[in-house]
Amino acid sequence: MVSFDNFKNNLEKVRQRIELACQNSGRAAGCVQILPVTKRHPIDAIHYAMRAGLPAVGENRVQESSQKKSLLPTGVRWELIGHLQTNKAKEAVAIFDRIQSVDSLKLIRHLNRHAEQAEKLLPILIECNVGKDPNKFGFSVEAMEPALEAALASGNLHVDGLMTIAPFSDDKDVAKAAFEKLRQLRDRLVASFGVTLPELSMGMTDDLEAAIAAGSTQVRIGTALFGPRPKEQ
Repeated sequence: MVSFDNFKNNLEKVRQRIELACQNSGRAAGCVQILPVTKRHPIDAIHYAMRAGLPAVGENRVQESSQKKSLLPTGVRWELIGHLQTNKAKEAVAIFDRIQSVDSLKLIRHLNRHAEQAEKLLPILIECNVGKDPNKFGFSVEAMEPALEAALASGNLHVDGLMTIAPFSDDKDVAKAAFEKLRQLRDRLVASFGVTLPELSMGMTDDLEAAIAAGSTQVRIGTALFGPRPKEQ
């Protein structure tokens, strides 16, 4: 993994990209947060993020996050951005401050039950597979209305907004279309349900500019900050 000095330089470059993307789309740079994605990186990556004043980190797996969290002091928020199996929901509720990858009605029910047992109000994002990518999780666009209805009816869940991952493609217009579709979907849901869904978590290292132009409020950045991830064992 990179040194802390290299990380700081990388962070500054990412911030400059965000600022330019915001300028080009007529948005204030402060409205887009960076979520450093520390999955599969050593625990030093989280220390780097904390030293740089980043308030949260994104992880993909419950077990890895549990091990890392046990070695760290408090002071950083933990966000789950990877697919969550329902049999890990109880542990995830205990570990994470927000779960972005809520992708099924069954998971909504499990998270709400475990959050109720833990006497916790759990912030979530509802994940939508707007690009209809068969290799990705998330509700279809057509299923998002009943998904939001179920989540809003869950007394121990708080829906902060929506999340998506753009389909992998060399054509940048593919990501652009996916991000715009999620923003339009969010706007329809807000109007239909009369709620606020302020968070749009979309955009990563390779497509953050398109995501910001479409209205992203949080970009999930790993490689551009920490370098390539170690291969899975």
